[in-house]
Amino acid sequence: MATRSRLAAVVVGLLALLGCSGSAPPGTASPTTSLSSSTAAAASADAARPGAPQPGTWSGLAGCVDPALRAYRCGVLRVPVDRSRPRGPSLELDVLVAGRADASRTMLMLTGGPGQPGPVFAPRVLPAFAGLGGDYRVVMLDQRGTGARALSCPQLQDERGGADLGIPSRAAVRECARLIGPDREHYATTDTVADLESLRRALGVDRWAVNGVSYGTYVGQRYAAAHPDRVSALVLDSVVPVEGVSATLADIYPEFTRVMRAVCASPGRRCAGDPPADLATVLARRPSYGPQLLNVVTAMSYADPTRLLDLPERLRSAAEGDLGPLDEAIRLSRGALAAPATQYSQGVQAATLCADSVFPWGGAQSPEQVRDRRADHAVQGLAPASLFPFNRETARSNGEMLLCEYWPRVTDKTVPASAQQVRVPTLILAGELDLGTPLVWARGAQQRIPGSRLIVVPGAGHSVQVGNRHPSVNAQVARFLLR
Repeated sequence: MATRSRLAAVVVGLLALLGCSGSAPPGTASPTTSLSSSTAAAASADAARPGAPQPGTWSGLAGCVDPALRAYRCGVLRVPVDRSRPRGPSLELDVLVAGRADASRTMLMLTGGPGQPGPVFAPRVLPAFAGLGGDYRVVMLDQRGTGARALSCPQLQDERGGADLGIPSRAAVRECARLIGPDREHYATTDTVADLESLRRALGVDRWAVNGVSYGTYVGQRYAAAHPDRVSALVLDSVVPVEGVSATLADIYPEFTRVMRAVCASPGRRCAGDPPADLATVLARRPSYGPQLLNVVTAMSYADPTRLLDLPERLRSAAEGDLGPLDEAIRLSRGALAAPATQYSQGVQAATLCADSVFPWGGAQSPEQVRDRRADHAVQGLAPASLFPFNRETARSNGEMLLCEYWPRVTDKTVPASAQQVRVPTLILAGELDLGTPLVWARGAQQRIPGSRLIVVPGAGHSVQVGNRHPSVNAQVARFLLR
């Protein structure tokens, strides 16, 4: 069994991979971007271009001050907090652009979360796209509420850190909503899509390729559906379904059985017992463990998709009556997943997910007093066998369900049915062992998007493009974008 320090170290490595560690690793940019004095001249040139935004909304591009961003030029895009009040309060979004200024094509790279910044990933992104040569500029940005100007909710951030499925308290969620205030309704993906279109116009790009990772795939699909004539190609790496995800997460639990058994059947990996059966045994005795173990198992799969660290051994011990090793994994994951808002904003996560996702109680505007009853009713209708190896407690009280049950009601954004209709050339990438955005979601996207192509990467987990782990995949992405 792995030692305490080994588990902590590997989960910290996971956070570096996801961009969620408490501080940027060596050679990684901080989220703050600074502009040189040449910005004013660049802004004047941009303002003179027909169809450009009004003066003052786009800084133009200039050399970045941060040495880690020397391959990029930096700019700031100012957008309205509330799109219905263009002269009201505004947000500043940091923008990075790499590549030749005269490159014939442009690719927008979207990070995930929701809540992850863009610039902190920038130094690690370019090596993945070396195969594009000089044909493309690469654009990254801090989406609204992320990065150096992230929405900050200290109590909720402390409870969830960089975890998507961490269990929040009602008090922390309500305090976060109070801190953000009425503007919390303006952090839906609909708002981000409008920001991206403003950025495209500011950069003077007629059409661009859009490449999203994890929740960035949801944003990318929504943008492509809203502006199909502006998207030349779409890459979806680790897909989040554009039609939304049920907060019970009922469609993903069978994937845990498939992945855990596939890991244990792989050459050189001898698991103690049968992990799905052992997990189900533990939850039969301790039903309330379900939501915590969903978070821990998902985190371990991010960190080590091919072996799941020593999770099978810990589950075997727990199934045999010794909960100590499993409790230790829960404690260690809480500490290792800690992250500040500038690295992974839980304020944005709450405001965006609770506007975008599908809930048993209805939309974001649904009355708060009916949510618990409707959630209970929906979960009681789920067959226990369909939730294996988890349980009804997991479906009812997972971190996403509770986060949005506690989140105060806001006005629902009007999202037409066409917002789910993607009609652009699309390449879908999926890790065979990904438990964060499981393979079933990628297959669903392939069926839904006409003419799309799916590449399943054997032995891969979450996010397959960045990190030089799968060069053959990077080569296929380059061929798709250069066609």
